[in-house]
Amino acid sequence: MEQTRAFVMRLKMKEKPAQLVVICFLLFIDGFVAVLNCSSPTRKALYHALEKELLPIKGVLPRNNFTESLEVTISITVVGLLGVDEKAQTMTIVIWQILEWQIEGLSWDKDKCGAERLSIPREMLWVPDVQIGEFMDEDISPKTPYVYLHNTGYVYDDKPLRVVSSCRLEIYSFPFDVQNCSLTFGAYVHFASDIQMIQGATAEEILEESRQVIATNGEWELVGLSVTPFTLALQESYSEVRYDIVIRRRPTIYVVNLLIPSCFLVTVDLFSFFLPPHSVDRGSFKMTLILGYTVFLLIMNDLLPVTGETTPLINVFFCLSLALMVASLLETVFITNIQFSSSQYSAVPKWLSILVLQYIAVVVCLPPKKKSNRVTVFLNQNTREPAMDPNISSVSRSETFSSDETSVKPPPTPPIPLLPSAHPEPALDELKRLSRDLTAIRLQIDNHFKGTNSSQEWQMIGMVMDRLLFWLYIIFIIASFITIICIWIWNNSYSV
Repeated sequence: MEQTRAFVMRLKMKEKPAQLVVICFLLFIDGFVAVLNCSSPTRKALYHALEKELLPIKGVLPRNNFTESLEVTISITVVGLLGVDEKAQTMTIVIWQILEWQIEGLSWDKDKCGAERLSIPREMLWVPDVQIGEFMDEDISPKTPYVYLHNTGYVYDDKPLRVVSSCRLEIYSFPFDVQNCSLTFGAYVHFASDIQMIQGATAEEILEESRQVIATNGEWELVGLSVTPFTLALQESYSEVRYDIVIRRRPTIYVVNLLIPSCFLVTVDLFSFFLPPHSVDRGSFKMTLILGYTVFLLIMNDLLPVTGETTPLINVFFCLSLALMVASLLETVFITNIQFSSSQYSAVPKWLSILVLQYIAVVVCLPPKKKSNRVTVFLNQNTREPAMDPNISSVSRSETFSSDETSVKPPPTPPIPLLPSAHPEPALDELKRLSRDLTAIRLQIDNHFKGTNSSQEWQMIGMVMDRLLFWLYIIFIIASFITIICIWIWNNSYSV
């Protein structure tokens, strides 16, 4: 100090303008820079000098001019992606937080004090109150009690943080979803006029370093990161830096455990349409599939995300698959009932017949069957015999029968000469009765297989509805596969 004043007096005597500028600079340095005086070039002497200098002012901002803000530089490195809770809408990650700031007016000579930098306890100096705005839980990461202090007054603070932050999760495309979660760093109390947050490393540098040191290889992977410094304007302005962390879910476990088994069960139900309903109990087979699919969904329910805002697309897929299975079971019951009870139905409504047999049948490539023109012919040699009843339900020797409306009565044939016998008339009567019985049996069998026009229409409607549901199954499976493949490709090609 005395040497400086002597130098100033000599310059004043010479009165040179350039030297006056040097005088002012030296006075400024002498008044605002506190150079530590170490008694010896040892760390112990430096520590005592710092303790004497820093402890009295550790409770206030380390700046000489209160009209200027203190610049705090921040950088982060993502070292772990622990998981995402869709129900609580939170993300859990582990990061390294690096804060850097300058203590104005503090410096020392590294040669006289014996060290260029020194690790000192946090309690010895002022530390900025930088917090994460999205913090949702207590930080349980290990504490680092020391910071680095350089001989120029530069402070380097690096510490790990286990962050449980709130995040607006979009799970519509689960399990092929990509999430964008933000971490906003800023002073909790100090305004922008007191502390100014400055971005440190660029987003590309942070992303590259994070990919090199990331320690987890679980369900999520880091795919992108961006940094945005901004000022939050409330009643007062707050300086903040926001990091947008983009993470992507690895969908393999969900494809193997959820989608593929579900597609297998739906495909098996699709092939069950090839079972003939008139000879195989298709309903029992489909009911077994529905029970198996329900048990599968109950077991895998824990793997599905639960939120109150949006419904994942995979949940819609499972619901539609179950709905189609139930619809196919009901359709099988309808067809089975038609096969065995259509003769008791009333005539098909005209509008239903036109809609199903003329329009839907063409759409599903199932043209209506032509009506049978089969004619049943029987012989009745004795026109004097009573006519036969077409509605007969049993055969008896004492009953008489006649043909239906489509039966044609041929002309009487000439009598067959009988062999000489003692009693020809009883034999001829027996043959006539046998002929009537055989004709009645033939009529009953023919009416049973041919059925009435009404029952034929009902059976045709059942076949059309069966084919319609079969094509709906195929369309649903194709659309589901195309959607899954497209979303998976988009998920793998995503980049910031």
